[in-house]
Amino acid sequence: MDKILEALVSSNHSVPVKKAIVKKVVEAAEKEVTEEQCQALYTLTARLILLGEDAFQKQVGFQVLEAYARYHRTEFEHFFNKDFVLGLLQQGYGQLDRKDTAIVDYIHCCLRLLISCPSVLEIFSIIQVEVLRMVCERPEPALCARLSTMLSDFVQCIPRDKSAVLFCQQLVRTISYFHCPASQERELREYVGQVTKVSTLLQNIWKAEPATLLPSLQEVFAIISSTDPSFDPSIALASLVQHIPLQMITVLIKSLTTDQNVKDASMTKALCRMIDWLSWPLAQHVDTWVIALLKGLAAVQKFTILIDVTLLKIELVFNRLWYPIVRQGALVVLSHMLLSFQHSPEAFHLVVPHVVHLVQSLRKDGLPTSKAFLLQFTELIHCMMYQYSGFPDLYDHILEAIKDLPKPGEEKIKMILNQSAWTSQFNTFASGLLRHAGKSETGKTGLVNLGNTCYMNSIIQTLFMATDFRRHVLSLHLNGANILMKKLQLLFAFLAHTQRAAYAPRNFFEASRPPWFNAGSQQDCSEYLRFLLDRLHEEEKTLQVLESAKPKVVSPGVTTSKDPGGQSSTEGAKESIFTPVPETKPIDDGKTLIERMFGGRLSTGICCMQCNSVSEKEEPFTDLSLAFCPTATSQGGPQTEGPSEEPKVLCQGSVNGGSEAPEQGPVKPPTTNVQFVPVTNGPTLSVPDLVNYFLAPEILDEENAYFCDKCSSLQRAERTMKVVAAPEYLILTLLRFSYDAKCHVRRKILDNVTIPSLMRLPVHAPSSPRKSSSSSSSPLQVDSPESSENLAKKLKPSQRDEEEEEKDRIDTAEQIKRGGMTVQSIPYVLSSVVMHSGISSESGHYYSYGRNINGTDGTQHPTNHFAPEEDLGNGQAELGLTTCSAPTTQPKQAEALLSGGQEAKDWLLFNDSRVTFTSFQSVQNITNRFPKDTAYVLIYRKQALTGQNTNGGVTANGMRSSAEPPLQKELLDAITKDNKLYLQEQELNARTQALQAPSSSCSFRPNGSDDNDPPGSCGPSGGGGGGGGFNTISRLVF
Repeated sequence: MDKILEALVSSNHSVPVKKAIVKKVVEAAEKEVTEEQCQALYTLTARLILLGEDAFQKQVGFQVLEAYARYHRTEFEHFFNKDFVLGLLQQGYGQLDRKDTAIVDYIHCCLRLLISCPSVLEIFSIIQVEVLRMVCERPEPALCARLSTMLSDFVQCIPRDKSAVLFCQQLVRTISYFHCPASQERELREYVGQVTKVSTLLQNIWKAEPATLLPSLQEVFAIISSTDPSFDPSIALASLVQHIPLQMITVLIKSLTTDQNVKDASMTKALCRMIDWLSWPLAQHVDTWVIALLKGLAAVQKFTILIDVTLLKIELVFNRLWYPIVRQGALVVLSHMLLSFQHSPEAFHLVVPHVVHLVQSLRKDGLPTSKAFLLQFTELIHCMMYQYSGFPDLYDHILEAIKDLPKPGEEKIKMILNQSAWTSQFNTFASGLLRHAGKSETGKTGLVNLGNTCYMNSIIQTLFMATDFRRHVLSLHLNGANILMKKLQLLFAFLAHTQRAAYAPRNFFEASRPPWFNAGSQQDCSEYLRFLLDRLHEEEKTLQVLESAKPKVVSPGVTTSKDPGGQSSTEGAKESIFTPVPETKPIDDGKTLIERMFGGRLSTGICCMQCNSVSEKEEPFTDLSLAFCPTATSQGGPQTEGPSEEPKVLCQGSVNGGSEAPEQGPVKPPTTNVQFVPVTNGPTLSVPDLVNYFLAPEILDEENAYFCDKCSSLQRAERTMKVVAAPEYLILTLLRFSYDAKCHVRRKILDNVTIPSLMRLPVHAPSSPRKSSSSSSSPLQVDSPESSENLAKKLKPSQRDEEEEEKDRIDTAEQIKRGGMTVQSIPYVLSSVVMHSGISSESGHYYSYGRNINGTDGTQHPTNHFAPEEDLGNGQAELGLTTCSAPTTQPKQAEALLSGGQEAKDWLLFNDSRVTFTSFQSVQNITNRFPKDTAYVLIYRKQALTGQNTNGGVTANGMRSSAEPPLQKELLDAITKDNKLYLQEQELNARTQALQAPSSSCSFRPNGSDDNDPPGSCGPSGGGGGGGGFNTISRLVF
């Protein structure tokens, strides 16, 4: 058979004939063949594969070998034994040299055929020794690549233990001898591919045996720091950089820059060669390591090396900008080298002659990334020309070439230069880690948990995401005033502009913590919010009183366009001073910022059912505390009751929202008889249900009978509550913590509450024109018969009211005229939600959801999407307009409306230091997925009605509603200073982490650890987690 096959492949027959006969030979492998015939065929196939004259012969050899080795495995074991393999690797095959790639390919093929045979283990041990010898002989890239492929497929052939360390070191040194004399693109691509295979093998070995990594890196540095003039290591070493764990940057750079045995000449050589690596087309993280070494040298004040290397290599780095495949990394290094070289313009002036040509080339090349790259490049050039001004003859042609491109502001230039100077690099070795330890993909800053301070963190993030409030706070001109509002302004500035992934609000915590709050213990976030808003309000009121005694000082709340002197008043600047656009007249004179943003007014009326006399009192509020109705929560909502003398009793229960300030958070006192008309009869309560329960009339009798002054006795009475002025931001607190009188503990109500993204709030106002946010405190004039019939009218509206409602219903604001009163249905959009995770008020964890939304975000959509339910019965048509309601649009549709129909990631999850993208569906479904996680505090943003001015005439610093105010210099200086400190802290943290676990990444606490924590604990990573429905973890961690 072997003779026939040998004669066939060397004959002059056509290829199709040869293939047909070869097919017959291959099929014959299934039949019984003697051992002598098998050996002869294996010998022939080896000769065809290794010495074949053309590709056809080699192909025939592989086909026959695979067929017969599969069916005659024992005979193949006898043929392909360890002696045969050793002869191939040490002596070659016939006239074929042992370093020929065909031998490695042949052995690779035979190992695949022999992998299930016991004898292969002996061959593995032989190859382990031989590959180490081969690597020490510095094979060419092609052979080294084939060898790497074989070792990657058969890791059993890789040397082990100490031999593995030696093998890696020798393989690194072999790479340093690689050179590619080819100039054709195809050959260059082939060369790069070969190098990539070798570096990938090293990566796999480093992962499997971490002990080999550090010796390999030491070998790399020994190679590139060599001062031997006869040896120039290959830039192919750059292919190894991407496989070095970035966590090791701190340790390695510190070791290199502080090692007294490393001479300056060697360090200079090493740095220069690392910069040369920027030319390697597939290199990743080279720029990270180069900059880390530059910063490390600056940290130990080795400025001589930095100066020499910069002047020697700056032009080479600049030239790399011409090549798109490497230009981004080259620009990063160029920027650092130029910006840090601040003692002399020499380095910058070396590249000045080439700037215009590069700009022109970038404009013409048409690549999609060139435009963005050009903007980065021109920003660098502007910074350098600012740093080294006074050379108009050099810069004129550059300014002409980039005159139509954006120019960074002076403050930004200063900040960039300050952060880049060599003198700012002390104790900063970990620049590579900084890039990976920065903010999350959201771009938002988290807040560090200072020890059970999640209640404060969630509230701060919620207030920060109240867009208009944030912009007003950042617009205040406080001029160093040592007040709480100044600290809040500074905190907001840090959240908006710091480089930190998470900011530690220690100063604000100490300044804003209520005196009765024990540091380090869990507290009620609602109570904290009320205290904070009250403190800010009273603080500004105090300043107003102080300023009122001074002559010619503007109203402390708002600086009007009529009195421009208020902007220059030093004393007045210590208050909440705004600069509205000239044509906008503020209508909230005398109000504090808290009143304008969060303040509403609530009217409480009590009607004696004996004499029909009415007593009304109007009071301000900053939040509404919504109690749960026990019947509604347990039975899915009570049935609607008609008018009767003995209405159905619904006990509200004793519920404490955690605040002793009822004037800021109106709460219904416990009553025995409560009349409640729910919006829906579904099994799940909604936020509008709780609002309607809060506003529902109450019957006061028996123990809670009302003392009527007119009757001079206790009488049965009806109490009603109405919102008469709608706040810009409506804060709703769900009173989930009820007091158990038997056990003397506060228990949590875990009922799920549906959270609508859109909601309408009924606001009662006089029929005369009046802004919903008016500051009038005069009591409302209400006729007694109207008040006494309030409940009956709600339950059974007249025909005239139904016709009037149908006639006057409009998309923007439905109004009902009754007895001189107007009910205006004000649209609100959900802005943020604070969640409580736990089963007790004394323990658990707070986290929040939020998104940026202002008073105009709902106006671009058809306002009928804000309309209340229209499918109510005729008997409830008017009720739908006088009660709080959610839109008829499904949640997903409503969310799409608010986002302009785009699938934007506008919802964020703030969980202490972690900030992640999430969705509104996650907000709505959180309690279904995690029963202990319930909504606690909600903030809704009022939306402007058609024809009304946004924010009730309040304008953020005269800017567009979608614009953020410019950062004041005092705040910018503080942020710049802290960003420098942040770099130093990052270096120390990275050094510690790298020393403890050089190859480890972030570690997370195991699931279920919340059950083992003591009550009241809430760790920095507690609660919630991940966006998109919390698919990233299985449960919450406290």
